Amino acid sequence: MNQYEFVLGIILIVMVTGLVKHSLKLKAQRPEPQVDPEAERLRSEVHTLKERIAVLERIATDKSVRLDREIEELRDR
Repeated sequence: MNQYEFVLGIILIVMVTGLVKHSLKLKAQRPEPQVDPEAERLRSEVHTLKERIAVLERIATDKSVRLDREIEELRDR
């Protein structure tokens, strides 16, 4: 390794370190994301609706024997 490669290596190390410090500083300055209660409520509602759709799809595509059995089980409760 000659002296030019050594100097180039040091310059690269200093530049990479500076970039890492700068990115960490920017990340620290970013405000924490605010949790919107309305968005959480809507996410919950979408999840509930997806579950209901899955049940309806299962009912529409299952054989009638299985559906009849499940209806009878619900009546017995």
